[in-house]
Amino acid sequence: MRTSNLLLPIIKENPKEAEIVSHRLMLRAGMVRQLGSGIYNWLPLGLKVLRNIEQIVREEMDKIANEILMPTMQPVELWQESGRYEAYGKEMLRITDRHERPMLFGPTAEEVVTDIFRNACKSYKDLPKTLYNIQWKFRDETRPRFGVMRGREFLMKDSYSFDIDEEAAKVTYWKHHATYLKIFERLGMKAVPVRANTGPIGGDLSHEFHIVAQTGESALYYTDDFSYAMADEMHDPATAPAGFKEARGIEVGHIFNFGTKYSAAMNAKVQGADGKEIFPHMGSYGIGVSRIVGAIIEASHDDAGIIWPESVAPYKVGLINIKQGDEACDKLCEEIYAKLPSCLYNDGNTGAGQKFATMDLIGLPWQIAVGPRGIEAGTVELKNRNTGEKQEISLEAALSKVA
Repeated sequence: MRTSNLLLPIIKENPKEAEIVSHRLMLRAGMVRQLGSGIYNWLPLGLKVLRNIEQIVREEMDKIANEILMPTMQPVELWQESGRYEAYGKEMLRITDRHERPMLFGPTAEEVVTDIFRNACKSYKDLPKTLYNIQWKFRDETRPRFGVMRGREFLMKDSYSFDIDEEAAKVTYWKHHATYLKIFERLGMKAVPVRANTGPIGGDLSHEFHIVAQTGESALYYTDDFSYAMADEMHDPATAPAGFKEARGIEVGHIFNFGTKYSAAMNAKVQGADGKEIFPHMGSYGIGVSRIVGAIIEASHDDAGIIWPESVAPYKVGLINIKQGDEACDKLCEEIYAKLPSCLYNDGNTGAGQKFATMDLIGLPWQIAVGPRGIEAGTVELKNRNTGEKQEISLEAALSKVA
């Protein structure tokens, strides 16, 4: 992609409305623009990062679950069956259609997926089943803030498991636990799973997953093997093992095991091996896909801008033409651009300093700069955005490094 063809509304100064680093940098780098309170338009650069994260989540979830797509609008009757309609609170957006039927914009989907299961699965032979969904959710936050970190509309991966009994359900639970650690590893982030309260979802087994970041809202205490991992309210220094670490974390995932809470309430039963009807044991597992974008920035940035891990970067390489209009520079840049499948070519007529600042701001992992002096010497400048290291090397060597 060429910057001349890209919708990239860069902002030089820090926006006054942005309270935290990720919100400031996402606005400055032209990734998002606010449409309403807690509601954002995702512009091309931001959407590419969002889709890259979504794809990593999907690839790992496909190994343990079936992807489905559930509607965002849900009938009230399902939530009345489960007993959560009144209990959920004002975060639920409740509306009425033209026929005066009450509906809601789903903040989560336990009821909908349980309805899918009870209509499709009738025997213990149909178990286990795990279904997942990557979909926009809406929760009417009292005070939306911090950009995509605490918005009202957000993209979420939520999965739901159905097992024959408690023992099998816990196997599925720990399988999700391991999958989440793999997802965050692929995202290039350090994630800490900590025991957590279940909240309105229900159940008695729950973990939150936090990305470690200095600006994190939660205090974390953990050992390297996670044999001890607690949030602030559950940490007891007197019983904690020696050598535990302290950090700050941003919650980006939450998993629950809640037994027959929903299957029993909604009469989602199957016939067991002995012919008797049983209620499957369930779990739900969420990852805040859009929230992860902000969390990564909080954990990976410097004074110049964002530093994207290669796995989620919108483009792998930023190509800078130091002297636009110079025949040799233009020709070499076109040759390099043709060879790189994931490249953002800054082909604008702005000065070199502004081009470098823009590339640092948007945080692509590698930068290749082409200028007259380098062409004379047979070299280009290669910069690693994470380390800041710059090298004057041959084009072939540069292409080899970013391959």
